[in-house]
Amino acid sequence: MCGSCNVEMFHQEEEPPSSATLTRRGLLATVGLGVVGASVLGATSTAHAATLKNAHWCNPALGYFPTGGYYGAPRSGGPHAGQDITNSTGTAIYAAAGGTVIRRQWGGGLSGRSGYGIVISHGSGYYTYYGHLSVYRVSLNQTVSVGQRIADMGATGNVTGPHLHFETHYSYLGNTTNPVTFMSARGVDLGGGWSTVDPGASGATVKVIQHLLNQRGYGLYVDGSYGSVTTDAVKRFQSSKGLYADGQVGPKTWPYLIYTLRQGHSGHHVRGLQVALNKHSAGLVVDGGFGSATDRAVRSYQSVNRLYVDGVTGAITWRALVG
Repeated sequence: MCGSCNVEMFHQEEEPPSSATLTRRGLLATVGLGVVGASVLGATSTAHAATLKNAHWCNPALGYFPTGGYYGAPRSGGPHAGQDITNSTGTAIYAAAGGTVIRRQWGGGLSGRSGYGIVISHGSGYYTYYGHLSVYRVSLNQTVSVGQRIADMGATGNVTGPHLHFETHYSYLGNTTNPVTFMSARGVDLGGGWSTVDPGASGATVKVIQHLLNQRGYGLYVDGSYGSVTTDAVKRFQSSKGLYADGQVGPKTWPYLIYTLRQGHSGHHVRGLQVALNKHSAGLVVDGGFGSATDRAVRSYQSVNRLYVDGVTGAITWRALVG
């Protein structure tokens, strides 16, 4: 965490799908909501916020929220401008959304920040900052996609231990918003929970949903577009499981939608897994066969995200991949 803080140990175990719910809601309830800049989310209506859950954003890192590492926490130089996510040095850091790396330097070139940092411009006035990195995995001016691995977690700069200092900026670089609420409005739980994806979304996570539905015989064209046909399939699936049929794939639907997969499996569900791994830079051929290459990719993903490394894609590994 940035500055002086209490450091806790992180432990995570595999859970059965039936219990794979948001386990860190309590953290969100305790996160301070101090104001460091103008937040556009405070004035955003619920109806509008729902349209932001378009699968264009993802969790930048897995870990836990350390004590005192919340947005607005008091610091000698002014309120804490981001949310800290703690894990061990070398934990993978991913681009929270697609964009361009506009800064790759100490503190990201931002006043009051320290350690190796990256700033990504996402267009339309949105920026994200990733601080205290140990390794850069992208270059300056490089275009990156959502979920692409961009760096490794570290402890460079003024810190008491390894973590990611994550910031969200809107309108101009330096105008921070609360990263927890900003990302939550976009369907991402920084505490590590399941993502929420609305009809109208697009991209790799939508392809994952389509592949998983096709394993159940829905016969969807896998185009990554969450249109009316996919929405109807999701609603029918939800009804078949006794869920509220709203067409939204979120924390209540994901645990029923996924499969526990391991080497030797084959099918549309494996294609969904391969797409999810590729979103995080795995570079697999999407052939639906869980062979040695997919097994290595799963184990590598589990290792760099500090999950239990067994090559089995269960609820926790899926939750991380689609988060």
